[in-house]
This record gives sequence, C-alpha cells and structure tokens, in this order.
Amino acid sequence: MLGSIELPDCVYSKDPIFITPISPTPNHSLYLSNLDDQKFLRFSIKYLYLFTKSINLDRLKSSLSRVLVDYYPLAGRLRTCPENNHKLQVDCNGEGAIFAEAFLDLTADELLVVSNKPDKSWRKLLYKVEATSFLDIPPLVVQVTNLGCGGMILCTAINHCLCDGIGTAQFLHAWAHFTKDPTGSLPITPFHSRHVLRSRDPPQITSIHSAFTKIPLDIQNSQFGLNLHQYLQSQPNTPASITFSQSQILHLKRQCSPSVKSTSFEVLASHTWRCWVKSLDLPSSIKVKLLFSVNIRKAVKPELPEGYYGNGFVLGCAEAPVKHVVNGNLQDTVKLVQNAKSELTSGSIKSVVDLLEDKTVKTDLSASLVISQWSRLSLEKVDFGEGKPIQMGPLTSDIYCLFLPSVGEFDAVRVLVSMPESVVKKFEYYMTELWDVKDINGDIIKGHLQFENPKMISA
Repeated sequence: MLGSIELPDCVYSKDPIFITPISPTPNHSLYLSNLDDQKFLRFSIKYLYLFTKSINLDRLKSSLSRVLVDYYPLAGRLRTCPENNHKLQVDCNGEGAIFAEAFLDLTADELLVVSNKPDKSWRKLLYKVEATSFLDIPPLVVQVTNLGCGGMILCTAINHCLCDGIGTAQFLHAWAHFTKDPTGSLPITPFHSRHVLRSRDPPQITSIHSAFTKIPLDIQNSQFGLNLHQYLQSQPNTPASITFSQSQILHLKRQCSPSVKSTSFEVLASHTWRCWVKSLDLPSSIKVKLLFSVNIRKAVKPELPEGYYGNGFVLGCAEAPVKHVVNGNLQDTVKLVQNAKSELTSGSIKSVVDLLEDKTVKTDLSASLVISQWSRLSLEKVDFGEGKPIQMGPLTSDIYCLFLPSVGEFDAVRVLVSMPESVVKKFEYYMTELWDVKDINGDIIKGHLQFENPKMISA
C-alpha cells in the first residue's frame, strides 16, 4: 500500500511532442473578456483521470489533433495586447499542445486508494514545462501515463484564461468523442468569440461587488494583523477529503427546513464554510467571505450562445463576521449564500465586467474561502472508448475548495480542500459531526450527521 508515501518518478521513454491541428485553422488574435483575463485566473486547471484500461496512444494523439481544429485557440499562445500590456489575448497560431508519454510501475487500484488526497508528489504525473512566465506555457499540456497493470492516468493542464469548468468539460468530451468516432461531428459546436462579454464604454458600475477590492491587502487586513490567504499559502498544508452521500446532504437540508429551502450546493457550501471558519479559530469580530463560482450563461441578457467555452461565471460573495458564521444557524448561512446568488442579475453581471476594466481591481482573497463546483459538469463521464474513469479530480489539492463528483455514487459530492496540518483533523471532525446549533425558535438542538461509512482517508 502507498499510504502517505509520495509517488515515485514517472519514466519518460521519449521527449514530449507538440500536437498541432490536423488541418489549417484561423490565424488571428482572439480577444479575451475581462472575465477571462483576471489575474485570479492566470493559472491552468489541472485534471487527473484514472482509467483501468489504457487507450492507444496513437488514437489519442490523432483525436487530439482533430479536436484542436475545432478548439484551435488551445493550440495557440497567450500574449499581452500590443495596446495594453495589462490585457491578454490569444495568438491563434496553431503551434500546438504539448503531449507527453510516461510509465509508472503502480496499479490503478494502488493509486485509487490514495487518490482522494493527492499531495504535491502527484505533480509528477504532469509534464512540467520549463518557462520563464505564465504566458510561455502552452494553453494545453497533456500527459498520458501507462500503468503496470494495463491502466492509464490522463492528466491535462488547460489554461483558465481560455476556459472555465464548463468549457474544459466541453473540450474533454469533444476529444473523447473523436477518439471513439474519428469521422463523427461534435454534438456541441464551440463558440469562440468573447465579444459577447465586452465591457461597456464608458463603464457602468451599478452595483457593489464585495468579491473584489482595490484596497491594498496589508491595509485592508490591519484590523486583525493577518492576511489569512497568505498565511494559509505559507503553511505546510494537508488535503482534507470528505464525501457526502445523497442522504447526508439531505440530512443537512433538513437542518434548515421548513424555514429555508435550499439546493444541495447552497447547504453544503454553507456547511463547509462554517466548518472551515470554525476550525481555523479566527478572531470573532473579523469579517470572512465565501466566494463561489456562479454560471452566468443563462443569467446574462442576451444569454451566452450555446457552446461558449470561455469563462462564463462570476463569483458570488457571502460575507459575515466570524461570530455570526460560527454561532449562527446553518439556515442563516444558507440565506447569505442565497442572497449572494440572487444579487447576480444581468445588470450586476455586466457591472462586474465593467468593473474589471480597471486592472487594479483584484479578487478579495484575504479572508475568503473559495469554492469551485466540479460535481455538476459531467467531468467524471468522459469516456475515450475503454470505459469511464474510476477516479477524477484535481492533480493536487489546494487551499481553494473543490466540490467533486464521487465516481460510482449518484449525487454524492466529495469536498476537497487543503489546510494547515494543525487544523485538518478539526475541520474533518466539524464536517462530519455538527456542533450544537439553534433551531428557528432559538432553542439548542443537537445536530449529528450520520456518517456510518465516511469516505475519509487518514492523512
């Protein structure tokens, strides 16, 4: 058993290659919207897929070359705009995606045991591009690692400035589609243009957007002498991973009823935020935020076209003093999340796009938990022809919290977040053992989540 032992190095039998589109593609500069080129998103989304059967590498390369005709910006390169070096665009030059092949003498079952808590050693499963800056890394990097058992790991790094979670899922399903049916046509045609989210001139900032700040973080946090985000990044962090079954999420919902009806995301995000805040033992008077991605494809008017794979989300923001988050009712926190979602009207979304025209505006991460929902994107259903994965998730865990699909468990959600080693156990305890909460009449009730077989792996 691997336990907490770090993964061995991959064996590379050959140098990585560039996979270019199989036929000529448009050569132009692709405008990126203000939602695309936020500094907050200047990184790659790194996915890990674990399959029990490997897929022929030549087929994967061929289908990738084919899908890059349709998704040709992913074969280009990020550049700064000549007229504004704070703004990014894509040089659609067809230079191609990086494709690396490797071997690892482990079995899929061995990896599955520890895959719920991927530590930093899992970065070995994705080829590291030597680059002087973020802009020099190709928007798409792929590594296929064959396993000793005949299984396979597929890791991808997709630049977040080009795609959001929905967009990456759309691309991966398209790649899988061409792997199984090279002569077929895509069920969803990608929509490339980002001008549908162009800012207005002059900007019309009509709403208060608490997810963002212009105040220097050292000044903003002088009230308690700590930038929590920087502190968490500086610590030795350990992944916490807890899977909530459909019945356990329903149990959380019942904590709020009948006064508040909530979605699974609303109640689980609220519960996770409360446990995160409580486990960090923060000063009771400081204000903390919950930032979470909200799909705006249908919310903005006119609606974004079908197949839009760029960043079609904005951050909802719930905020409250620590004492209110920790000592209040779960339904009170749910209401904060619901109010944050309801504020994201078409007008306020356009206001956010205009606000981000000011490149001094930053996402306020200083005392925030960021939650990204991957559990509703069908990422776990990607099938290249040899069956669906037995595990999918991020390449490594981070201080950003992910809601992940739990392969094989209908409507279950795996919560993954990294925290300082000293607080992980507390966080896992609070997530599975609700502390005393008050009901709608103010009376103390004992809230206990029934985790008969909690999907938790010791660090």
